[in-house]
Amino acid sequence: MEYSSGAGKHEAVSKQGAEAPVIKIDAIYNGLEYLVELVKQIRPARASNYKEAELKFRALFYQLQTDRNSLLSLQKALLSQLLNSSFVPALVESGLPAWRGFMHELGKKIKYKILPPLLEPKNFLYVINHVFYKHDDHIWVQRIDKQLWIEFFKLLGIELNVKNEIILQQLNEALHILDQRAVTLGLEKEVMGSYLNINYQEYSFFLLDEAVQNYLISYTGKKPSDDITEAVTKIVDAVRICKQRLDDVSHRRIKNGTSLSQTYILTRIEQHLERILLIADLLDRDNSFDEDRFLDYFIRVVTFEKKKNSIREFLSTNLAFLAFKITEHGGNRGKKYITATRKEYWSMIKSSMGGGFIVSFTALIKNLITKVPLPPFWLGFTYSINYALGFQLMHETHTTLATKQPAYTASAIAASVDYFKEYQKSGLYMIAITVARTARTQLASFFGNLIVVFPLSYGLAALYHLITGHYLLDNKEAVHMLKEQHPFMSLSILYACFTGVALFLSGLIGGYIENGIHYGNVAERLKNSPKLKNSLSPKTLEKITGYVDNNMGALVGNVALGFFLGMAGFFGKIFGLPFDIRHITISSGNAAMAYYTTGNTPGITFLLTVFAGILLIGLFNFLVSFALAFYVAVRSRGVRLKDYPGLAAVVTKYFLKFPLEFFYPPKSEMKKNLD
Repeated sequence: MEYSSGAGKHEAVSKQGAEAPVIKIDAIYNGLEYLVELVKQIRPARASNYKEAELKFRALFYQLQTDRNSLLSLQKALLSQLLNSSFVPALVESGLPAWRGFMHELGKKIKYKILPPLLEPKNFLYVINHVFYKHDDHIWVQRIDKQLWIEFFKLLGIELNVKNEIILQQLNEALHILDQRAVTLGLEKEVMGSYLNINYQEYSFFLLDEAVQNYLISYTGKKPSDDITEAVTKIVDAVRICKQRLDDVSHRRIKNGTSLSQTYILTRIEQHLERILLIADLLDRDNSFDEDRFLDYFIRVVTFEKKKNSIREFLSTNLAFLAFKITEHGGNRGKKYITATRKEYWSMIKSSMGGGFIVSFTALIKNLITKVPLPPFWLGFTYSINYALGFQLMHETHTTLATKQPAYTASAIAASVDYFKEYQKSGLYMIAITVARTARTQLASFFGNLIVVFPLSYGLAALYHLITGHYLLDNKEAVHMLKEQHPFMSLSILYACFTGVALFLSGLIGGYIENGIHYGNVAERLKNSPKLKNSLSPKTLEKITGYVDNNMGALVGNVALGFFLGMAGFFGKIFGLPFDIRHITISSGNAAMAYYTTGNTPGITFLLTVFAGILLIGLFNFLVSFALAFYVAVRSRGVRLKDYPGLAAVVTKYFLKFPLEFFYPPKSEMKKNLD
């Protein structure tokens, strides 16, 4: 590779930090030792202290600009490693997902976590791992000012044409491998769709392969530079067409859902195409260079080599989009739980009152089941069926359970943060409005549930007494049940947190099933099933497939929640653990029925404390469920809340200026001034 110092083209960096230690010019090292020592002088004492690394880097940069011998020594050390080792693995392996699929790669990382693979000295990744030998080097490499890195690469002359034959051969080999892998992945059904609807002569990945082969023929035929540059340009154009294909697939899966397999394949193709563009940039002989792309590659390789055996990173990367699709379904459903107008607000209260009506009977049946002498497992199983039926009945009647909202509204708020991220202050203002709408809707649903559950559950207990002549609960059972909701006499707050986790998980499960049904095109497959088509009338078949398409996710989520709540006490008992659930509406129903038996016997202070405990149960049901759902939603969208430092301040300011909007909607949603 030909280098140019570039020292005359760039102004010297400020002398600030020149006293920081830099490598001595007269030190005698071979190429690898020289690079190791150089990075050692830049490396900060703590990886998080990137400012220290920047200071040392600027000192080194100043020395390289002002001392020609120092610059030539560094260029020679780097060139020696490029010529004496193969950097093909660094281009076709490092930073790219592996070939053998998700589960195989996960197993490999677990194995390499115990015993890392052996790297040969002639592998350029050996150089990378020895130069950046500390496990956390990627932290300061990532955080150093990117412009400083770019100026450093320019100073080394990396922006110039590649003319060394050995390096050109390796670049061509890497290009060929990446092309073949990208084309093979592009032929997967998850990308192509139906093989019957593809024009193979114009298919984007075949065009890419054709462009790469034409370039290689031009290179081996030693054609003029202009012809080679034109051939490389066609590779770049073909990559853009392939990326458009990936965009089309991504847009379709917003509607149709996705799978882990499809997510994994699309991620791999995207990264292979980016690597092809990087190589093309080095081969095109047009005297221009995309420093940002090269820097992205450099940081990616260093980061990957430091984290390549991280199981947590692997799972986070590959599950992110799948989580996005699961929470996206929740976000779409969450929009109906965020009221904007007074009409919507009162409709929510009405719907929540309906939910409270159903919960009251669910609580009654649960207490009747308790009277049946069943073994602990079957008792928990019967509770679970009762809860699941109650939750599904709410879904079928379009009534609302307040505690199921957070899992959906959290996704909707995360979506609004993601949507408004380009709008800065105006976006934060709209997010504040969304938070206010969500808060008042959540309070309205709690109010609607509780205003019915307390009196109706009390009335059902009285009706049972009137009909049978016996109390639903005897006095001992009733006092015990009240104590179970007491914030100081029981672990009700801890159990409320467990319930929040169950609410979150049930929402996630429902979203997963809904995504799978859409991605698997289950409704259409059922419609075209020969057995069903010949056994059912078209009208019946249409009803069944429509129900599956629109309701199966909710049904599975409700069954999951029912079993989480119903079986919790059983598992707590058999394992001897403090593990149970406390759900605000069910606890309210139980407390009301227990109160009918006890009257004011326990004392007004005790009863008021129990009531406060029920409200605390609701609060922790909400907080835990919302926090977990919001965390997953923002992570899956790649949203970092630290990028929105003013968000909390804007929401707080909005609350202080318009507090009533967090409890009751205004007459009109006119633009308001926060200043």
